[in-house]
Amino acid sequence: MITTPDGTEVVATLEDAAGLAMPPLLIVDRVTKFLDERGIGEGPIAWQRIGDGQSNITYLIERGQTRVVLRRGPRPPLPKSTHDMIREATVQQGLHRVGEPVPNILAVCEEVSVLGVPFYVMEYLEGVILLDETPGFFDTVAGRRKASEALVDTLVGLHGLDLERAGLASFGRADGYLERQVKTFTGLAGQVSQRELPLIGELSRWLEANRPATQRPALVHGDYRFGNVMFEPAGDPRVLAVLDWEMATLGDPLADLGYLTVTYSDPTSQGTVMELTSATLEEGYLNRAEIAERYAAGTGLDVSDLPWYQTLALWKSSVFLEAIYSRWQAGERPGDDFAHTLEFEVPRVLECAQAITR
Repeated sequence: MITTPDGTEVVATLEDAAGLAMPPLLIVDRVTKFLDERGIGEGPIAWQRIGDGQSNITYLIERGQTRVVLRRGPRPPLPKSTHDMIREATVQQGLHRVGEPVPNILAVCEEVSVLGVPFYVMEYLEGVILLDETPGFFDTVAGRRKASEALVDTLVGLHGLDLERAGLASFGRADGYLERQVKTFTGLAGQVSQRELPLIGELSRWLEANRPATQRPALVHGDYRFGNVMFEPAGDPRVLAVLDWEMATLGDPLADLGYLTVTYSDPTSQGTVMELTSATLEEGYLNRAEIAERYAAGTGLDVSDLPWYQTLALWKSSVFLEAIYSRWQAGERPGDDFAHTLEFEVPRVLECAQAITR
C-alpha cells in the first residue's frame, strides 16, 4: 500500500517501492522492525514530516504512547561528506554527555539496507522554534530581546565547550579549517553548477587572499540560527535544544557567528533567500551588530574580521543552493517551488556576498 499520493515519500512495505521512479524516504515496515529490535514503542506507527530543512529529512514517529524523531539524509547521489547522519548523531551524543542542550539519541542505523541511507532516532522534545512569528508567550519587546540574547549566549557556551570531557577532541581537525573550507567549496562549486556564475570564483579568490588567522579552535555547528534552536514552550525564552548538527566539526568559531549574523534579518539586511528568520525584524530583537558585540563580550574573541566570515557564509550557501537548483533542473526535485526560485536567488546571494567585501 502506498501511503502518499505520488508514491515517492513513504511506502508501507519494500514491495510497494518496486517500480517507483524515486526511492521512498520512509518504509514503514522496516522502520517498525528497527524500532521493535530496540524496544522503542509498541504497535503500528504514525508519521508526519516536520522541520523546515531543504536537505535532510525529519519525521515525527508516533507509536502508542511513544513519540520519537527519525532523521535521515536525502536520496542519493549525495555530495561527498554531506548529509552525514552518523557524524550528527556522534556530536549530539557527546554534547548530551556533558549536559549541553541537545536531544538524546536513542538509536543509530549505519546500515543502508533499511532506508537506503544511514539514519538515527532521537527523543521528541516539546518546544517552539522561532521563524516567521514570535511565539505568543514571549511576544513582547523584552521577551524578544531575551530570546535573541539566549540565542547568542547558547552559542557562546557551545564555543566554550570542554571538548575532551565531551569526547569530541578528535571530532575534526581545527588546524587549517578556514583554508579547507575555501578549497572544498571551490571544488564543490565546480561539481554542482551547470551554469556560469563568475562571482563564485571571484569570491573564492577574495576569501583566500584575505583569510584571517583562527584565534582559537572550537566545536563549530555550521548552521547555527533561530531555526535550529528550540525554546521551552512557556515562560521566559530559554533554550531547550540546539538541533541539526549535520555539519558540525572542529574549526573556527567565528564561522558560526558569521553565518548567524548574515542569515539574521534586521533593518540593515538585504532580504535574500538566506535570511531565514523574518520575525527578528520586530522591535526588541538584537540586530546583527548587537549580536556580534554580545558574542565578543561572552567569548573574548576579536570580531573585527566578521565581514570575512559573513562573506564565507553566503558564498558557501550559494554553493549549497546551486546544488539544489542543479538537481531540480535535472528533474530530481519535481514540484519543488523553492528550487525553482534559485535561478535568480543564487546570483542575488552572491551579489550580497560581494557587497560585504567592498
